[in-house]
Amino acid sequence: MRDVYFRMPPIDILAIAAHRDDVELTCGGTLIKAAKAGRRTAILDLTQGEMGTRGSAALRGEEAERAAGILGCSARETLGLPDAGIENTPATREALARVIRRVAPRVVIAPALEGRHPDHRISAQLIRDACFVAGLAKVAPDVPKHRPHKILHTLAYRQDFVRPTFVVDISAEFEQKMAAVRCYASQFDEAIQAGEVYPTGEPLYDVVTHYGATYGALIRTRYGEPFFTTEMMRVDDIGALEVSTF
Repeated sequence: MRDVYFRMPPIDILAIAAHRDDVELTCGGTLIKAAKAGRRTAILDLTQGEMGTRGSAALRGEEAERAAGILGCSARETLGLPDAGIENTPATREALARVIRRVAPRVVIAPALEGRHPDHRISAQLIRDACFVAGLAKVAPDVPKHRPHKILHTLAYRQDFVRPTFVVDISAEFEQKMAAVRCYASQFDEAIQAGEVYPTGEPLYDVVTHYGATYGALIRTRYGEPFFTTEMMRVDDIGALEVSTF
């Protein structure tokens, strides 16, 4: 594992995923929206995607850089864990905790807690554990401790029907999100499925669009991205609640 520390001002939102293209598919619109609102965003891919059936790690790296620019991210790095072999161990937790400390995000976006790809499922718990470990002073004491305020889990394309804690309206950002997704021509051109995206017989780009519309309908908008938190959401003014009941 190589050193991937970002030397930069603190990041507001850090999206961490197992593979290059996971972030674009699951929370790309949300990152675009955050960047437009003036938030500093970044992406950390845990692997280079070297075990992918299509393309190569080098090509996926080039595609990821182009996509990051479209998403408006301040930085994108790769931790270098083995694709299809991510493990949640003291060593991987410390390696990830070091990056979290240097980037100092307030919010971390992680994969869903369940998933058919073992890298996704293991990454979700690894990220939660690393965020906790990042706040322990005696772990990697050479780097000042930092523990993120919030962890969000993406829920896009889930088939276990976990109810989202909330959905982000990405109607205005959806075409830009799809432009980022299309950067991965090596993975998605002429494909009908990818990762957690189950096939319907249609081109993958159409499947992603349909899912986005489904999530958007949950909050009465055209397109949306769903998220889950393990803690309850707080509401201070019920008179300002959105999404009509009727």
